[in-house]
Amino acid sequence: MVNLSSHLAPASSATPPTPYIGRFAPSPTGLLHQGSLLTAVASYLDARAHSGQWLVRMEDLDPPREQKGAASSILASLKAHALHWDGEVMFQSQRLDAYQGALTQLGKRIYRCSCNRQRLKSLEGVYDGHCQQHPPSTDSDCALRVIIDDAVFGFNDLLQGRYQQHLKTAMGDFILRRKDGLFAYQLAVVVDDIAQGITHVIRGSDLLDSGPRQCQLFDLLNYPRPTFGHLPVIVNPQGQKLSKQTFATPIDSGLASANMTLALSRLGHTPPTDLQQASCTEQLNWASQYWQRSQLPHGLTMPETGS
Repeated sequence: MVNLSSHLAPASSATPPTPYIGRFAPSPTGLLHQGSLLTAVASYLDARAHSGQWLVRMEDLDPPREQKGAASSILASLKAHALHWDGEVMFQSQRLDAYQGALTQLGKRIYRCSCNRQRLKSLEGVYDGHCQQHPPSTDSDCALRVIIDDAVFGFNDLLQGRYQQHLKTAMGDFILRRKDGLFAYQLAVVVDDIAQGITHVIRGSDLLDSGPRQCQLFDLLNYPRPTFGHLPVIVNPQGQKLSKQTFATPIDSGLASANMTLALSRLGHTPPTDLQQASCTEQLNWASQYWQRSQLPHGLTMPETGS
């Protein structure tokens, strides 16, 4: 804390701006590919251009889907591309008590749900609150759902503009803990953003429709919502998002400089010719000085080739 001398003029009563804290939160279900590198670079540069911190969180909540060694490989790839994070890496698998604590805090907003897949499929994605009205027996395996407000939840996205949903009619009460006991992404990401003091979330547009649910949880947990910015996701020629499931090619860290030039170009910040053969550190230093959100692509997708 800074101590002001008594002879100095009184400080302004205006509230100082909250320091920028951003993050990159990959899932170790596969190795880093062009799409995930794009998100990492964008979130890193938005943080650095605003004199902020950039944190890394490993979303390793679903062991059956994880690829052995993927977490360490992702971190090695980030380092190879000079994407150096602040502080220690957070691993969701080490934070189960925090997620359980959030469920306890939500209290009576949570109820047990025993609906099977066949019934849920018949609802076509909008849960009808059946198990709130007809509580299942105590000896049945149950998921946990949160009772959502009958309201519109939305935000002004940095790239996509205004986005909102009336959650009751769009999806209904949603799951926070699955029947198998694993905590749901929506709960974990909000609890972790609160714990890390995240102020800005730059991520792919495939998570755009998660925003309203997360806004509801931030409100219920009495914490300010972060500012969201959703980037276009890279899609293959079939229109599918690059992922392990679509056999996305992992990035080659031996081509880090070329990877960085391509990522920056896709983000509307093509390095000068004399920097396109330069190290990732040099390219990132240049980009952080000239970073402009207005130059970023604003669509929901971009092609894998011809970018």
